[in-house]
Amino acid sequence: MVLILRMEKKVILHKPETLAIRTQIERTSHKEHSAPLFLTSSFTFDDAESMRSIFAEELEGNIYSRFSNPNCQEFIDKLCVLEHTEDGIATATGMSAVFATFMGLLHSGDHIVSSASVFGSTHTLFTKIFPKWGISHTYFSSDSIDSIEQLLQENTKILYCETPSNPGLEILDLALLSDLCRKHSILLIVDNCFATPYLQNPKLLGADIIIHSATKYIDGQGRVLGGAILGSKEIIEKIRFFARHSGPSMSPFNAWLLSKSLETLSIRMERHCQNAEKVVEYLEKHPSIERVIYPFSLSHPQYNLAKKQMKLGGGIVTCIIKGWIDKGKRFIDELQMCSLSANLGDTRTIITHPASTTHSKLTEEERQHVGILPGLIRISVGLEHYEDINNDIQQALEKCQ
Repeated sequence: MVLILRMEKKVILHKPETLAIRTQIERTSHKEHSAPLFLTSSFTFDDAESMRSIFAEELEGNIYSRFSNPNCQEFIDKLCVLEHTEDGIATATGMSAVFATFMGLLHSGDHIVSSASVFGSTHTLFTKIFPKWGISHTYFSSDSIDSIEQLLQENTKILYCETPSNPGLEILDLALLSDLCRKHSILLIVDNCFATPYLQNPKLLGADIIIHSATKYIDGQGRVLGGAILGSKEIIEKIRFFARHSGPSMSPFNAWLLSKSLETLSIRMERHCQNAEKVVEYLEKHPSIERVIYPFSLSHPQYNLAKKQMKLGGGIVTCIIKGWIDKGKRFIDELQMCSLSANLGDTRTIITHPASTTHSKLTEEERQHVGILPGLIRISVGLEHYEDINNDIQQALEKCQ
């Protein structure tokens, strides 16, 4: 159950910054101000009848932390109000959220239409794992979105996409995709990891399901793993059945941390975006940079769509370094402050080479197709002072001359 603290009878809270802070589970008899940790594997019952009725789902109640836990519920309650959805599930990781969603909704013989620009592990699900169960897929490119309808089959059940995409930062028109899905009675699933609910609300643009890797910006400090699946009660119930019996559960401790992290999401995302814009401004003028990709940069091919669909441009910047073989690897080796990591959305600036790390399982042809060139660098711009970030990038680029 959700409790909105200190809310007067005539006051209705609307702003996401407030909702992320004031949405909490009910206080215990101890009247704590901050939700406590519920580090328990199971829960007790008052009597045999209450135990029976809760197991029969006639009454609400916690049974076992693989099914539900107050900390996980608070985390999901907050995400639901931020993403404007009815219900949700907290999962152990972002990829378990992706997997549970598909497994909860699909059957052998079903077909997925997906943007070609997806995370490497999602691509592996589509190409290596789902075919074992007779689930097929077809990719579309962001520059051929008008031809998606031609890819739909009688057995197509889901249209899946990331926007902005990882790592190419392609922007897809969610309202257009939603209209297409409604026309053909298929579900639109959106990975909203890069934008977060503070910058973009896919549900308001027509999406049926929103997925998050909470490991990234929702945690924001590189501490814990987590995922979330959000949507209508009817859809989430189907996914919950699979999740309940397969066990991709989020730990109560991680849920407690992530719920706390949501309280500062708006402040952090504002700073991430401000710093990213400063990094873009610097890189666009540097002679060693062939191209800079950022949703709110005028040079981005979907700039107008990004401005319409997103509140700010996000904290991820990608760029292509000239002469990758000779200069790009040295650039990475010469960095002094920026971290080399496969993660993103941290307080600390992280620089990654997707072709050899996060998307290394794709073939060279597949990487080329989605714009992951050998010289492409992904920068997850952190919360350090932007001058320190730019100075580290500058000194590393200078040593590559």
